[in-house]
Amino acid sequence: MNHQPLKAMTALITPFKYGKIDFNTYEKLIKRQIKNKIDAIVPVGTTGESATLSHEEHQECIKAAVEICKGTKVKVLAGAGSNSTREAISLAQFAEASGADGILSVTPYYNKPSQEGLYQHFASIAKAVSIPVMLYNVPGRTGVDLLPQTVNRLTRDFDNIYAIKEATGSMARTVELLSSNPNLSVVSGDDMINYPILANGGKGVISVTSNILPNEIASLVHFALDGEYQKAKAINDHLFEINRDLFCESNPIPIKAAMHIAGLLESLEYRLPLVAPSKENMKKIENTLKKYDIKGF
Repeated sequence: MNHQPLKAMTALITPFKYGKIDFNTYEKLIKRQIKNKIDAIVPVGTTGESATLSHEEHQECIKAAVEICKGTKVKVLAGAGSNSTREAISLAQFAEASGADGILSVTPYYNKPSQEGLYQHFASIAKAVSIPVMLYNVPGRTGVDLLPQTVNRLTRDFDNIYAIKEATGSMARTVELLSSNPNLSVVSGDDMINYPILANGGKGVISVTSNILPNEIASLVHFALDGEYQKAKAINDHLFEINRDLFCESNPIPIKAAMHIAGLLESLEYRLPLVAPSKENMKKIENTLKKYDIKGF
């Protein structure tokens, strides 16, 4: 990656069949992303249900994604986060050894470390690998907020920490990050505000919606980064309803339901404690999908 932003990225779902990872569908989904001009895929993040995958399954997903993208222009930013620093390092090192172009590392969830603890956690990961590290801040899921001062300290001290997936939902936070650290690559982690973040200096997006509409997200991002803001905004406005309804329940419940309805997933399976959406939300998702042109395989 050479510390360059990857522009349009997809937070890839993990398909299951009979309780196991469906690698046949996984390959088809990744090839569909490649076909629709996505710049990078992000396997085994939050959307990939990484919290319920075994360590071995997590590694298999990274290895498969790298192999499928080999020989294409599409990069692999592998999910390599954990609430255990030792485990996060192990995943990061596996991703590097497997040929991933970089890693996405979420803030440790549940144990709520201090800012110093967060610094030491990411510092340990950065020291353990040479590939680029993108920080991932999503306090609504993890219970801890990686503050701009800590982000700036990490990017100052470690050359391979170059970016942050910003998913606080706050435009003020994006402005603060960019104004205090102009060299930081801020990537949108919230589809509802992809365009506002890009228009304020963001360098890309990691999208849930692009699992189902990769062509639309790719166009939005590429237009914005080329300075064609009106075209980018028009796409963002067009995607408003699906961006909203894909978060009517906890991610990735709605996106997997939408992909099943659209014929992209043969079976609709989750790992407990996640379950299928309510009948009301399933109907809502189905009605919303009718407003969009979803390309198949």
